[in-house]
Amino acid sequence: MSEQATAPHQSAVTVIGLGPMGRALAGAFLDAGVRTTVWNRTPGRGRELVARGAVAAATAEEAVAASELTVVCVVNYDASDDVLRRDEVTTALKGRTLLNLSADAPARARDTGDWAAAHGIRYLDGAIMTPTTTIGTPASVFLYSGPADLHQEHRPVLDALNGTHTHLGEEIGRAAAYDIALLDLFWTAMAGFTHALALAKAEGVSARELAPYAQGIGAILPPLFAESAEEVDEGTYSGEGNPLTSAVSTMAHVVHTSESHGIDASLMRAAEGIARRAIGLGHGADGLTRMAEVLGRR
Repeated sequence: MSEQATAPHQSAVTVIGLGPMGRALAGAFLDAGVRTTVWNRTPGRGRELVARGAVAAATAEEAVAASELTVVCVVNYDASDDVLRRDEVTTALKGRTLLNLSADAPARARDTGDWAAAHGIRYLDGAIMTPTTTIGTPASVFLYSGPADLHQEHRPVLDALNGTHTHLGEEIGRAAAYDIALLDLFWTAMAGFTHALALAKAEGVSARELAPYAQGIGAILPPLFAESAEEVDEGTYSGEGNPLTSAVSTMAHVVHTSESHGIDASLMRAAEGIARRAIGLGHGADGLTRMAEVLGRR
């Protein structure tokens, strides 16, 4: 075992998980001159990183022993648990800091926080909100939750990743809560766009022809997001410009046209169903934001 792989160092980092995002993280650390140890369950993924100066640990416990800070970035918390909750790895992590940047549900982050506290592991949870190509550039965005002093302590190493680093609060599940809500927005929007492309194609409009107008729709969304957020937090749900009774009519047009071409309209049917439920509850004059309140009812 090399000295570099055994001696913890404040300007060192260990990256566990060498999928596309893990490799991007490790590469950014290396580019910034941070001593970087890497480990992956499937051997061989770290060869390029080793050629650039990373140390490949033979085992996960050797990897976490190499640095004061371990960053894990794998597909989900089932995968991170499979690595981190083995006795020898848990023991090696004791007294050190673990930052989990894997994506999963907020409840899993809280469970991992409880596990870490029970085993003397200093724990931060986090989320990466931008693609691999942004890592190491000013365009990258990282969210964190957990002890503020712990986040601040490791900022010199984390800043090597470049981009924006925001600590959202000490409640350990908060970063994952932001992440899951924003992923909800992203995947719903992209699913809607792919549906729109299928519908346009059925009507003889190519994807390239539609794209500039789709971008125009995208451009009007940011101010609508800000306005809608105010309405939801204030509980106003104004429908002055576009009441639900009007919105649901156009939703029905999308459903009808889609199904006339044999295109699955379940995405829009789901939205229409929620809107009609809100109308049935007496909120037809309200705006679309009323749907958030109806969805949140238990």
